Amino acid sequence: MTAVSPSTVQDRIEALDAYWRAANYLGAAQLYLQDNVLLREPLQPAQVKRRPLGHWGTQPGLNLIYAHLNRLITDTRADVLLVVGPGHGAPAILANLWLEGTIRRGIRDFVKEFSWPGGSPSHLTAQTPGAIHEGGELGYSLAHAFGAVLDNPDLIAACVVGDGEAETGPLAASWRFNAFLNPRTSGAVLPILHLNGYKLSGPTLLGRMTDAQLHDYFSGMGFEAILAQATQLGAMHANAWEAFDRAYGRIRAIQEWYRMGEAPYGTIPRWPVVIVRSEKGATGPKAGTFHSHGLPLANPAVDLEELAVLERWLRSYEPQTLFDDDGNPSAAVRSLLPPQELRMGQSRYANGGKLIVPLDLPSDEHYREIAVPAGTTRESAMERLGGYLED
Repeated sequence: MTAVSPSTVQDRIEALDAYWRAANYLGAAQLYLQDNVLLREPLQPAQVKRRPLGHWGTQPGLNLIYAHLNRLITDTRADVLLVVGPGHGAPAILANLWLEGTIRRGIRDFVKEFSWPGGSPSHLTAQTPGAIHEGGELGYSLAHAFGAVLDNPDLIAACVVGDGEAETGPLAASWRFNAFLNPRTSGAVLPILHLNGYKLSGPTLLGRMTDAQLHDYFSGMGFEAILAQATQLGAMHANAWEAFDRAYGRIRAIQEWYRMGEAPYGTIPRWPVVIVRSEKGATGPKAGTFHSHGLPLANPAVDLEELAVLERWLRSYEPQTLFDDDGNPSAAVRSLLPPQELRMGQSRYANGGKLIVPLDLPSDEHYREIAVPAGTTRESAMERLGGYLED
């Protein structure tokens, strides 16, 4: 852990847990509630969405990762771009964007408008602040993360890879992009394997590996595997804190070694990968099974038994301690937020216009070949275009 006094560590772990519970609450509320979003009164069927839509199972892990990246950014002032492979976990990311003030809507409208006509879609999209990756079609997140850091030496792309997503061909091949990353001129990718053991309808391959097998698997692909054990709620924040600090320290050590000219020519660094082993759908109904992947409660607006389960579930996060009567996050929750300019939803690397400048293009006049009639030249259009792009 970052060197701070024990009392401060405990205070910050409590703040991490408050933030995590707030994000979990907002994520679950987006799936189900259309009114009474702070539960200041008993929940009624008319306050629940008649046709809930979305995914719960990945959300607690995504919220844990976002919270600990916030803590890391606050302590290090690092520029972090978040790439989220499981784009179907949109309510979690939207919850964090709302908590950090990137999404500015009242809490009632924010919760109600998820998967609502004219509201927020059920997947991350290009319109999501801070996002460069959709995630509906799984497998491309890690490739996008590596592409984002090329020639951006100060950037860390934290890429969340779901263990179901890791079974796709494109993602399985993308791990080896680490061999092409130049630590001198490019930034770093921090892959974060979200290992909750289940995909849409069954167990995952990586989820059935032991810690030792995972270490060997990633070592063979050139990574240093760092495990963040998050299946036991009591110790998960301390474990995640230590894992993210260790990974960040490893990244900076590699960059310093290469940028100071101390690395032997031709060597390939062993970059870190953080493995967050968590429980699928933790804190919610049907946790620890693939049944929590989508909607663990099918229709609580009609089924009164499910309505009672939903209310107990939401109240277990103690929303009265996390939000005031106007829906503003508590001081403990806000204490975890990084400086405004470093918040992941406001990254200048993801939000169009902040880094974009007009291209300095040559005139196309010197690259034209007019052939009249057609077929009277042996010039290659591809060669002409290649010369234009090169210039």
